[in-house]
Amino acid sequence: MNQLWTYLTARQDEILGWALTTMWLAALPVVIGLALALPSGWVAHRHRVARTPLTSGLGVLYTVPSVVMFLVIPEILGTRILSPANVVIALTLYTFALLVRSVLDGLDSVPQSILSTATAMGHTTRQRLLSIQLPLALPVIGAGLRAAAVSNISLVSVASVIGTAQLGQLFLAGNNTGSLPPIVLGLVSFAAIALLFDLILIAAIRLLTPWRAVTR
Repeated sequence: MNQLWTYLTARQDEILGWALTTMWLAALPVVIGLALALPSGWVAHRHRVARTPLTSGLGVLYTVPSVVMFLVIPEILGTRILSPANVVIALTLYTFALLVRSVLDGLDSVPQSILSTATAMGHTTRQRLLSIQLPLALPVIGAGLRAAAVSNISLVSVASVIGTAQLGQLFLAGNNTGSLPPIVLGLVSFAAIALLFDLILIAAIRLLTPWRAVTR
């Protein structure tokens, strides 16, 4: 414990910078991925012919190893290998692939009887989507968001292999020097950030779905 504390205090500014970088590298793809997944999931829900090609294609994308993605993106886009943009783009693709299925499942979970009632009351397709379908689908979408956020945090650590400066550097430092404190500190830091993200999303979902608390 003393060694861990000594290592932390000696490099606290650097580690804090890495922590902040890790958080925005993990959070930004979730926001962008959700913005892309919402219309795509709606298309898959609305048009059955697009469902299988979209979900199957994105499922294949999600199986591509992250290291391969981090190395291929600079070749395709012409970005620098150390650019954080490579990490953001790769994690956005993974998040998008994961969340399209969550959005689709969430919209599918809304009972048809509710939609029929809304239509009978004069709601347009857009009104049904914004005021009924998305709110009722939010718990399912939120579960996908939580999974994507935690997954992104773990994938950010892999970016240290290509030299991106973030908390994954602690694992490399521990491996290169044969020292345990940086590895333990890295594990604790990633776990703490994952917990923080999860708690924020849980609070946001509860805030946006107050009727669930009333129902319980």
